Amino acid sequence: MNRSYEQLSAEERGMIMALKLQGSSARSIAATLGRAPSTITRELRRNGFKSDAELGPMGRPRIAGGYDAVRAGVRSRRVRRQARRRCKLHFEGALWRKVRALLEQCWSPEQIAGTLKQEHPGQRELQASHETIYTAIYAAPRGGLRKELVALLRQGRGARKPRTRGEDRRGSLQDMVSIHVRPPEANDRLLPGHWEGDLIKGALNRSAVGTLVCRKTLFVMLVKMDGATALDALKGYEQAFSPLDEALRKTLTYDQGKEMALHKKLAESTGLKIYFADPHSPWQRGINENTNGLIRQYLPKGTDLSVHSQRHLDHIAWSLNTRPRKTLGFRTPAQVLFEDCFNQNVDIQPIVALGI
Repeated sequence: MNRSYEQLSAEERGMIMALKLQGSSARSIAATLGRAPSTITRELRRNGFKSDAELGPMGRPRIAGGYDAVRAGVRSRRVRRQARRRCKLHFEGALWRKVRALLEQCWSPEQIAGTLKQEHPGQRELQASHETIYTAIYAAPRGGLRKELVALLRQGRGARKPRTRGEDRRGSLQDMVSIHVRPPEANDRLLPGHWEGDLIKGALNRSAVGTLVCRKTLFVMLVKMDGATALDALKGYEQAFSPLDEALRKTLTYDQGKEMALHKKLAESTGLKIYFADPHSPWQRGINENTNGLIRQYLPKGTDLSVHSQRHLDHIAWSLNTRPRKTLGFRTPAQVLFEDCFNQNVDIQPIVALGI
């Protein structure tokens, strides 16, 4: 079926006018011209009129209305000459330059849109929705520029293949405490100090980085690991938690990875109460899973993670902690954590040191 469309010609408009004067319906006019009925009804709706002569009893029209081919042609040419409104996020504009700068800082379109709305309330010309930002990026001509812009977006992961449901092939940790007995204060996310943890692996699983995120504030800490053994995890997590105020070392929720085999020693040295999620249940640590997706913008899969120093990992974490988050009302994790610590008289110097 041919879906191409051509504007009505002057001859066709003249035929519509003549058939309309004869009382023909839009469908019969369409059949005569070989046009779609919707084309004729749209033309009559745009350019038709209702005259007094066509009104019947009680002012109701006898027919759908009149049609003037000359007037319709003049209007069509005028509309086609009118310049389209320029795109809000055109690439030469100041608003796009600001959006582009934030994209280069790894902000998502949604974070940018929320921040612009907060910074310029009531000034729609200085705002852009996340749909507008995505449209501007994908509407760019194909080529180097478009590839460059798309590369600034968070990359979607491929479909995950679930492992076989059955006995956990990794074995089981000893003396685990289930997430199902985690205290309500940790579940409700009312106070900072309740963490979720995980390990992200590098190329060929030969390098690893520990990821820790506060359930309440979304504050992130990245931990350099010398390897992915239980001893490496114990050493790395001890170094991350030990400097923190006791009020920020309440609980840690982790998966059942073998790197947590020494979890009892970690709990003794840090004061943390450690809980374990069920096997194959990443949604029970959804905050950490989502955060790992953000971290992969900086530490892509298939790369050697051992090349990153702890100082560099701290800079990456600080970049994440100073990005606005939708679930925080577009405040930043650092902002929320500092406010909570100030309200509870909690020492924040070890946290501030991470951003220096």
